Amino acid sequence: MCINIYHNNRWRKSRETLQLLRDNGHEPNIIDYLNDPPNVKELNNICKTLAKTPKDIIRSGEQEYKALNINKIDGDDDLLKAMVRHPKLIERPIVIRGDKGIIGRPPENVLKLI
Repeated sequence: MCINIYHNNRWRKSRETLQLLRDNGHEPNIIDYLNDPPNVKELNNICKTLAKTPKDIIRSGEQEYKALNINKIDGDDDLLKAMVRHPKLIERPIVIRGDKGIIGRPPENVLKLI
């Protein structure tokens, strides 16, 4: 079964999660979400797979979150649109396998999928 990882190579936890997958015999499909962000529909499906709301997978500590007043956005669709426009706001890494998904923080969370 194919494994997708929404990955940011500059972030240590994302690299560790990817390496953990590889160490366990899995070569995932790597999605560089900063350069190839999911669209609103894809991001909504990711939320459903994770059983999370958009608010649950947004990085509220990012400078863009504060600068753009994302905390004042009310409504999942508008949050999804903001994350598509500013993919740095998407929590990372996200690992999807079939109809299950996990946020790789800590990286060991990914072991629940494999």
